[in-house]
Amino acid sequence: MSAPLIGVSTSVTIDEYPERAYVNAAYLRAVEQGGGVPVLLAPQLSAAARDALWPRLDGLVLTGGGDIEPSRFGEAAHPKTALVSTDRDALELELVDRALRDDVPMFAICRGLQVLNVALGGSVHQHVPDAFGDGIQHSQAARRDVATHDVKLQTEGTRLGAILGTSELRVNSFHHQAVHRLGRDLRDIGWAPDNVIEALEHADRRRFVVAVQWHPEELVGHDAAARALFTAVVDAARARGRT
Repeated sequence: MSAPLIGVSTSVTIDEYPERAYVNAAYLRAVEQGGGVPVLLAPQLSAAARDALWPRLDGLVLTGGGDIEPSRFGEAAHPKTALVSTDRDALELELVDRALRDDVPMFAICRGLQVLNVALGGSVHQHVPDAFGDGIQHSQAARRDVATHDVKLQTEGTRLGAILGTSELRVNSFHHQAVHRLGRDLRDIGWAPDNVIEALEHADRRRFVVAVQWHPEELVGHDAAARALFTAVVDAARARGRT
């Protein structure tokens, strides 16, 4: 079988001219290193273009980026809310719905984890220090490829545990929001030392729906666990393509 096609959501510029869709190259390299072919999914794509592309995709990666519009989970905006794109929200929420409907393997990263949670009726803490204090630097000053805090994982009976084979990781961190109310059919299976939720997966382990709050795409060059995550979603996409 040829390499599976993995949809990768993009960011979009806010109030800038010319308008751009963009994504950090680390996501593309990580998908390719895992054996897949990344296909960019931009908020500017028309409904017809999305409909044409979707049946050709074997897997989905939801990337990091700006904040979700708080009205999506029934709240007013926090003063720290930033880089909201209603078009990006609409696209990614639609992608979650499509992936769950069609049982397409999905790996959600940072903002992607939050989008997944909101798509399934959950909510987010709009500013982590307000809820958890500032004992852990969740928006780190260190380089993106440097791990700065620990995450503990539930390994027994979890897909993520089977992928990684460890109950503790050292991760990088670039977010100021985090899961609050858990979405339906999701399990929290990873936590920072301050109890910020760092990993989710679907309660039905037959589905490949895995989400992490850190940025493994930045760690694949030197971290076997990060590589394993991308290999796992590509392998799941390849297996789906054989059915």
